[in-house]
Amino acid sequence: MRILILSWEYPPKVVGGIARHVHDLAIALVKKEIEVDVITCGAQGNLEFEVDEGVNVHRVSMNNPVAPDFLTWVMQLNLNLIEQANRLSANGKKFDLIHAHDWLVAYAGKNLKHSWHIPLVSTIHATEYGRNSGLHNDLQRYISNVEWWLGYESWRVIACSRYMEEELKRIFQMPGDKLRVIPNGVYPAEFQKTTVNPSLIRNRYSAPDEKIIFHVGRIVREKGLGLLLEALPRVLAVEPKVKLVIAGKGPCLDELRHRAYQLGIYPRIYFTGYIDDNTRNALYKCAEVAVFPSLYEPFGIVALEGMAAGTPVVVSDTGGMSEIVKHGVNGLKAYTNNVISLADNIIWILQHPDHAAQMKRIAIMDIEKLYNWDRIATKTQEVYQQVLTEFYQSPWRKTVYQDAALDFQRDEFDEIGRYRNIQ
Repeated sequence: MRILILSWEYPPKVVGGIARHVHDLAIALVKKEIEVDVITCGAQGNLEFEVDEGVNVHRVSMNNPVAPDFLTWVMQLNLNLIEQANRLSANGKKFDLIHAHDWLVAYAGKNLKHSWHIPLVSTIHATEYGRNSGLHNDLQRYISNVEWWLGYESWRVIACSRYMEEELKRIFQMPGDKLRVIPNGVYPAEFQKTTVNPSLIRNRYSAPDEKIIFHVGRIVREKGLGLLLEALPRVLAVEPKVKLVIAGKGPCLDELRHRAYQLGIYPRIYFTGYIDDNTRNALYKCAEVAVFPSLYEPFGIVALEGMAAGTPVVVSDTGGMSEIVKHGVNGLKAYTNNVISLADNIIWILQHPDHAAQMKRIAIMDIEKLYNWDRIATKTQEVYQQVLTEFYQSPWRKTVYQDAALDFQRDEFDEIGRYRNIQ
């Protein structure tokens, strides 16, 4: 089976969670003996082509006229993705199926689906409606329409959680038989190894006698960091020797700093900015608790990462995180957008290390059993096989070849034969 994956980000270009998801999924699919090509956005200093653990990664150069706005840039990206895909096709590489990740590659996915006459599968990682608690301007409404359009054009739509499945049904009236739920996953070893001394990292960000509350991620409204700042004075009233370490960057960073000054807690917070993976992992090892108080979280990969790193987690009882964390068993859940509940759960972990250690052990077992990439790749492969079976029997495919009987017979033999080999 040959799969073309379209994604606007792929390591080392990492903006959000899609990059890591696509990277780990592609590698896991290759281990299932699926041939995978990823076409993604290039960046200065990145290789235009490389083989990443068996995955053929093609990065398109954005040598376009300077885009006047974001939507123009997205259209330029899609034209470049299509150009690279057609270059591969012209060089003899044929694909059985296209897998598009999120609305930013919807145009390329639709174009290649109809020009190559092969099925399109999409993963919708989040919605514009959910991110903004509604649609409040023309840009948001346009992006939401493109998300609907991607779902409409897709043979199957993969959602990362039951929460996300219900959101797609509610917002886009997407039929249930088109949707499949496959969770995200993590490689625990990636969050447990570090080449730096954790004690040195602790001394960099906190005093030796301070307990560390750790958060890592994009600094955006929906991650609920304003709530975490409001909860910190309540935590300090009970546990005065605490340091909150917030790692990451984003548009809300200056606003958070200003709010910390207003609350009089700025000396108790360390805004690290961007940190590399080694520093992140060392901080996980040092931290007494990792906190993710999101207001909107379709899945919550950060919760899995914290659990994989062996750090007790406190999360908001919302979205996909509600499905990952079992309260008091493998982590704690606070009421969403509730300062008192968030503070109480953080304090509980700080004051009950035995319970925290027990939850850590169970969390690791859950990840190994439920959120491992081999299991996720198997479920994704099942979706691909089901789509291909339906495609070969569909009127759409037969119509494509009805005027080219000879080509149809040859392609029928090649494709059916190739498909039988993967069963």
